[in-house]
Amino acid sequence: MLKIVDLEVGNIGSVIKVIKHLGVDFELITQPEQLIGASKIILPGVGSFTAAAKKIHESGFIQALNEYVITKKVPILGICVGMQLLAKAGEEGGQSKGLGFINATVKRINSFDGSLIIPHMGWNDIDTNELPIFNNIDNRSCFYFVHSYAMNIAEHEKLNVAYTNYGENVVAYVNSEHIHGAQFHPEKSQQVGIQFLRNFIELC
Repeated sequence: MLKIVDLEVGNIGSVIKVIKHLGVDFELITQPEQLIGASKIILPGVGSFTAAAKKIHESGFIQALNEYVITKKVPILGICVGMQLLAKAGEEGGQSKGLGFINATVKRINSFDGSLIIPHMGWNDIDTNELPIFNNIDNRSCFYFVHSYAMNIAEHEKLNVAYTNYGENVVAYVNSEHIHGAQFHPEKSQQVGIQFLRNFIELC
């Protein structure tokens, strides 16, 4: 069964609404032991990396997610801060440890001396790079973003990456085998976002 992790650090009602629209059986979970029986995992999040990282460490989810994602190879999709938590660390509010599933750190977006508004908020197109999770989605389709920090992938990492441009290339999607992250909010991206979530559920 699909499990949606509720870290209680943001409103995940929109994610649940889309999953219900897709007709997928799921369970909203708040405790790590509820991951039992997971066939796929969605890790949503909004707000501060620091607050989300603290919650994931203190709740015991970090050990449980390591067991299911790393050992049992259960597919996971991190959304927004949920994607950022897949990285090794984040710099928001001081250095905090993430899950470490992706060799990356999360750093503040370059404002180019104030010429760009931070947070990056609104609709931006993505170079989907013909990645399978974007099947039936036109390249350069627009998705909805709200974030001040972005993933910086370590050099020489062999990952599947799709970018949006906000003054410079910003990681919009990252994938390593069964591990997926979306910096954008598919649940708020209308039809292309619904298709993206459908692809994760059906293809991954």
